[in-house]
Parts: sequence; C-alpha cells; structure tokens
Amino acid sequence: MGKILKKNVITRKKGYLYYVDGKGNVCEAKMARGGKKKKKAVKKKAVKKRVVKRKPAKKKVVKKKKRR
Repeated sequence: MGKILKKNVITRKKGYLYYVDGKGNVCEAKMARGGKKKKKAVKKKAVKKRVVKRKPAKKKVVKKKKRR
C-alpha cells in the first residue's frame, strides 16, 4: 500500500477517481459509472391482449374391446 503524505490537499468531486501518476502528479479521471443515482424505471401501461375464441375440441370415441 501507498503512504499518505498530506491530507486534504485537494477537494474531491463526486464521480471522479483520483490517483498519482508516474511523475508524482495527482490526476483526476471521471469514473465510468459513479456519482449519479439511478432513476426509477417507468412502468409501462398494461396492453390488453386480443382474446381468440376457439371451438371446443371434439372428444375421440374409444371403442371397448370385447372379452371372450
């Protein structure tokens, strides 16, 4: 781990990443997904499905076998 040399040298902004580069400078980079809260998802209205009326299926007649 690194050492803390001085505290409160810079003021940090939300959504930014701070690091020390190879030359010893403090750099600031915007984070890809930080600093903002997610918005609530908007609910979609329910769409009524079209009802198709079907004819009832005919039952198959099963013939009984005669016993001998």
